[in-house]
Amino acid sequence: MNYQDSNAYASPYSGQMAADAAEQDRIGFIQRTYLHLGLAILAFVTLEAVIFTAIPEETLMGLAGTLTQGWNWAFVLGGFMGASWIATRWAESGASSTKQYMGLMLFVVAEAIIFVPILAIAQFQVGGQVIESAAITTLVTFGGLTGFVFIGRFDFSFMRMFLFLGGILAFGLIICSILFGFNLGTWFAVAMVALASGFILYQTSNVLHHYRTDQSVAASLALFSSLATLFYYVLILFMRRD
Repeated sequence: MNYQDSNAYASPYSGQMAADAAEQDRIGFIQRTYLHLGLAILAFVTLEAVIFTAIPEETLMGLAGTLTQGWNWAFVLGGFMGASWIATRWAESGASSTKQYMGLMLFVVAEAIIFVPILAIAQFQVGGQVIESAAITTLVTFGGLTGFVFIGRFDFSFMRMFLFLGGILAFGLIICSILFGFNLGTWFAVAMVALASGFILYQTSNVLHHYRTDQSVAASLALFSSLATLFYYVLILFMRRD
């Protein structure tokens, strides 16, 4: 759920480029990146579990209806983008590891909040099994894309501008759908799955080739952002199928 270019390898860090680092340092960076990603996923799942346990179904469904109503959703998206921008800047900060982790956690919390409406609808109207199916599909897809990059050691940095433009176009369509009240439809969700998959390829290749060895938090935030976007639109497709 983040349409900005999240690649942080241009920020002022002192670490060595992972691609040029000693093998032990490079492996350590990759392990830390995916450990942070795993912890972010765990934190996201835990937050959603707490929300859906503590808040009654009627309240969650009412909240989902209110938040997704017209301009309300535009304000929610605006708040999410603001939080995402702050979180990314903090995660890219080379001055304080504490600030980096605060950025990652802020982003996880923002994602957990913006997911509440769609998860409530999926859980209470469609059936909770659709969430599990979408989550498994998302993780399998993410694993396949990650393996493809790691095995081939591809550099997808050339995709940066195309992905950025695709993200801007997608965001513009979302805003237009809010302003003019039309449904973006299934093909938009399919296109967003493709866009999120492209970002995963791009950001995974950045882990191998362009991030510095002390940027594991920023790298994990970028990957989590694209993984969350992929899950969001896979879930939409599964809900429409059912």
